[in-house]
Amino acid sequence: MTKYDVAIVGGGLSGLIAAIYSARAGKKTVVLEQQKQLGGRAITKKKNGAYFDLGGHALYKGHAFEILQELEISFAGKKSSVDTFFGIWKNKLIPLPMGVMSLLTTPLLSFKGKLEVARFFTSFLKLDTKQFDHISVRDWIESNLKDPMVRHFVYSLLRTASYAVSPDLPAAGPVLRQLQHSMNGVYYIEKGWGSLVDQLRITAVESGVVFILGGKVTEVIHQDRKVEAIQCVDGTKIVADNVILTASPEIAYKLVPNADQTALQVWKDQAIPITAACLSVALRRLPKPKHNVIYGIDQTVFLSNESTAAYLSDNGDQVIQLFKYQGAQTDAKKDEQNLEQVLDLAQPGWRDELVARQYLPRIVVTHDFKHMKRKVNPGPNVPEIEGLYVAGDWVAHEELLADAAAVSAKRAVEHILAEHN
Repeated sequence: MTKYDVAIVGGGLSGLIAAIYSARAGKKTVVLEQQKQLGGRAITKKKNGAYFDLGGHALYKGHAFEILQELEISFAGKKSSVDTFFGIWKNKLIPLPMGVMSLLTTPLLSFKGKLEVARFFTSFLKLDTKQFDHISVRDWIESNLKDPMVRHFVYSLLRTASYAVSPDLPAAGPVLRQLQHSMNGVYYIEKGWGSLVDQLRITAVESGVVFILGGKVTEVIHQDRKVEAIQCVDGTKIVADNVILTASPEIAYKLVPNADQTALQVWKDQAIPITAACLSVALRRLPKPKHNVIYGIDQTVFLSNESTAAYLSDNGDQVIQLFKYQGAQTDAKKDEQNLEQVLDLAQPGWRDELVARQYLPRIVVTHDFKHMKRKVNPGPNVPEIEGLYVAGDWVAHEELLADAAAVSAKRAVEHILAEHN
């Protein structure tokens, strides 16, 4: 029986990054993925020549970007442009104040509002956001912005950065940092995030990582408060000194016997997942070529033509992603109709140009985040069981989304190395 230093459950973004760090540190590493392909929510599906991610994905110039550079992961893709940004207000498209000319000409804001936005953008990138880690997004906006329409505008920016509908839930600091990262650069990846997964897989294999696909884990075996092995549904047992779970908090809890006596219970109970309805379309041409990025000001929606910055169709079609940010109550049909109405407004006649479409009525954007109801930050280790770790988008401390997935993976491996060196 082969024994591993590190066994990683889950072959998504977090699992792949953890595997590379572990193997490069000289640890014998295995990744178990229950699906037949790697990637998790970062897989890409091809329809009629168009590359569709599971919902639109953007790589901000933040922690994940830095970690990919550190791991020497190459990817093709460009920064998105801010030249054609619009907002939806009272069912009309209005240019947003994202540059000097649009700030001067936008009818969205009064003269005083334009001055406030100018001051906001001038100082925002230098803002120390950590001082706002313990107040909500709403508290920050209501305390720092005066003009009502400026508040609506910034709410829409922060909603897009976090995917969270309620401004009372997210801690302001992480969301403000995410917006800072987006202002430093938003990258769309050519041929979708599946191409990024391919690069991570190749790098992992070159680093010595072993992959077991279709390896559904049923239990993390531990004895005397220490990890011993992983049990799979087909009877396979993987012996390992350390296990990193990159599953959701609920699944991680179910995989560990007596999890109710560990921090996994608290982490599961405090988790608040964020979901979105996502509509992806590939169009032969755009009826309105300048309508490439649209924020909902009085609607919880967002539209982005990712083809402006990345190769996403073998036939030269334009791939557009639309999101409806969701709360606890959702209606799949109404959400789809809402997104189609946004597309009608942005690209009238789009149905005549349709090549392919994909609708995901309720996809999990992140399984948890730093919110005002959170009791403790999860991970990287489960204190009650030696050798047991967690990573993933929900294992966030001060990060969000892909940044949280990447940083938590690195954090878990660093903890393992510190414990054994």
